[in-house]
Amino acid sequence: MTLFLAKLILVAGAVSWFVIRLPHQRRSRKTAVAKSERTTREKLLLTGSATGLGLIPLIYIVTGFPRFANYPFQPALAWLGLLVFLSSLWLFFRVHRELGRNWSDSLEVRQSHTLVTDGLYHYVRHPMYSAFFLWALAQALLLPNWFAGFAGFVGFGTLFFFRVGQEERLMLDTFGEQYRAYMRRTARIIPKIY
Repeated sequence: MTLFLAKLILVAGAVSWFVIRLPHQRRSRKTAVAKSERTTREKLLLTGSATGLGLIPLIYIVTGFPRFANYPFQPALAWLGLLVFLSSLWLFFRVHRELGRNWSDSLEVRQSHTLVTDGLYHYVRHPMYSAFFLWALAQALLLPNWFAGFAGFVGFGTLFFFRVGQEERLMLDTFGEQYRAYMRRTARIIPKIY
C-alpha cells in the first residue's frame, strides 16, 4: 500500500458512496414530504459534514495542504482503512435499501412514512450515521494528516451531535409510543453500546 493508493481508495469510496445514493435521491424527490425541518441550521450542519468528509480531504489529496499536519504514512493503517471503508459502503447500501421511500437526506417525514424496525434497524436506530462514522474512521486511517484525516470526524460528528436529538423528537412526534418503545430496545449507532 502506498500513499497514492490510499488517496485513490478514499476518492473511489466517495464516488461509490454517491453512486449508491443517487437512485435513492431521485426516488425521494418523487415522494411527497409531509413534514420538513430543513432549516438554515440543518443546511449549515450538512455543509459542515460535506466539508469534513469531502472538501478538506479533496484539497489534501490534490495539493497536499496542509503539509505541516502530515505524519508518517503507515501502510497497515491504510489497509485497515480500506476494510473500514468497504464496511461503510456495505452498510450505506443496506440502509438505503431498508429505508426505501422513507429515506431523506434531511429532517423530513414523507407521506405514508413507515417506521422501519427490522434488518439493521433491529439493532440500531440510526445505521446511516454508523456508516458515516465508519467513513470518517476510514478517512483518518487512509490520510496521514492530522487535519485532513480527522476532518470527517469533526464535520460529521458536529452534524450528528446537533441533529440526532432533533431527528428523534421528529420521530416521536410522528410515531409516538411506537417510537418510544423502539428507542427503549435499540441503541443509537452502536448495538448495545450507544
